[in-house]
This record gives sequence, structure tokens and C-alpha cells, in this order.
Amino acid sequence: MDGSAQPLQDTVPHIISRGIRMPKHSDITRPRIRRALRQNSYEGFEADAVMKIARDGDTVLELGAGIGYISTLIGAKRPVAAIHSFEANPYLIDYIRQTHELNGVTNATVHNALLAPRKGKPRDFYCRRNFLASSLSPETGPEDGILSVEQIEVRGINTVFREIKPDVLVCDIEGGEAEILPALRYDGLRAAVIELHPQWIGAPGVRAVFEAMHHAGLTYYPRWSHRKVVVFRREW
Repeated sequence: MDGSAQPLQDTVPHIISRGIRMPKHSDITRPRIRRALRQNSYEGFEADAVMKIARDGDTVLELGAGIGYISTLIGAKRPVAAIHSFEANPYLIDYIRQTHELNGVTNATVHNALLAPRKGKPRDFYCRRNFLASSLSPETGPEDGILSVEQIEVRGINTVFREIKPDVLVCDIEGGEAEILPALRYDGLRAAVIELHPQWIGAPGVRAVFEAMHHAGLTYYPRWSHRKVVVFRREW
């Protein structure tokens, strides 16, 4: 043995999905998620859409990074310039960064912060035994007791967009899209992929998202949209 370090992918147990490696984690990659990853169906419609949209040299801004699947897929499979992923759940940040490292994604920055119509005071974030059930809501189920309450930075959406200057927006924020996106005042987007949550935002919220994208100069593109995952493009 020459004492050289083993490649990271040889030392970290992982699941391969769409050609990327997702680290195994008992609290994050639970059975349902592992199954979807192996079947290449995890965030399937969103993944299909971003792969069609992301281009050479793009700067991508992701709201709601989740477990880092979409940002890793983009960074590993498309020659984008930069990815900025915002995730409120502090317990997911290290996992996302490990996933990026495991896949050789070096142009992604993970921000543990919330975006809001304007900068505000830090918000309480309720971390639960089931990490993926953690949220801004103090309500809890019998099996999802609160482990801790963390203070999460709140940044103004327009300040962030002016600083990052994204070409592509990817948004999956569990209903927050109807509150945040209508406040956007930015005309530099070429495309957006948004997962809608009509069960929470209703018809008025869906209309608000579409109007926000139209004000940003984008038009709904049905060919790459599927069910609740909607695609908007500046040019067809």
C-alpha cells in the first residue's frame, strides 16, 4: 500500500441515481427516498425539466434545496457557471455539501437562509426527529417531536437576485412560492422551473405565481411542464 487516500466515492456508502451518487443517511435517505432514487423517479418531473433548461454558463438559483439532488444533478451533468442553493433546514446543509463533494460539484454554494419579500428578523425553524418533516410550523405529529428550534436568516428576494444575477430559477418551497415570487422585481431570468403546491396555495396562489413569472418576462411552456411542475421560458 502506498498510503494514498481512497477516492471519496469509494469510502462513502451511496445510492446511484441518474448517474449521481447520493450518500446513505439513516435519517435522510429513508426507504421511500432510497427506492425513488434507485428507480430514478426522485423529483422526477423537476429533474427532467432542469436537465432540458440548464445551459453552458448559466447561473442557477435554487429555492428549496431539499437533500441536494437537483443542484447535484445540474452541477454534475451540465456545464453551468454557478449554482446557489437556499435551504432553510439547518440539518440538511452538511448533507447537501457532502453530496456535492461526492459528485465533484465545485461550483455550488449552499445558503442556510430563507428568502422573503424583504429582509427580516430571523425566523424560528422547528427541527424534528424526522429531518424531512422539519419546517417553519411548530405543529407536530405524534412521531415527529421537535428536537430543537433554530434561528434562520431571512434575506430579501430582490437583493439576493441582484447580487447573484441568475439566469435560471428552480423553486420548490412547499407553498412559499405564492408569497415570495410575486415580490420579485428582476428581468434577467431566461427560464424557471417551479413546483406548485395547489393543495396549500389554492387557485389564487397558482394565479399569483403565473402572474409573477409573466411580470418577469417569462411565459408558461407546456411542453416541458408536467402536472404541478411548471416551466416558464423567455423565448420558445
